[in-house]
Amino acid sequence: MGAGADKELHRLRWHCRRGLLELDYIFEDYLDQRYASAPEEERAEFRALLDNQDPDLQAWILHGATPPQAFAGIVTLLRGE
Repeated sequence: MGAGADKELHRLRWHCRRGLLELDYIFEDYLDQRYASAPEEERAEFRALLDNQDPDLQAWILHGATPPQAFAGIVTLLRGE
C-alpha cells in the first residue's frame, strides 16, 4: 500500500471509532482483514455505511434489522453471514 492508501486507512480507522465498542471491533476487524483486498464497490459501500448514525448501525449489524438496500451487502459481510 502506498502513502495515499495509508492515509485513507488511517482516516477510516478514525471514522470507525463509534460510541459502541462492539461496532468499533466489527469495523476495525473488517479494515484489518478485508478492506485492502475488497473490490472498490464493496469499499465504497463500507465508506458510505460509516456515514450513518450509531443507532441505525447498531440495529442493522448487531440486532438484525433490515438495512437499506444500498447497505445490504456490506451489512451481511459485517454480520458474518
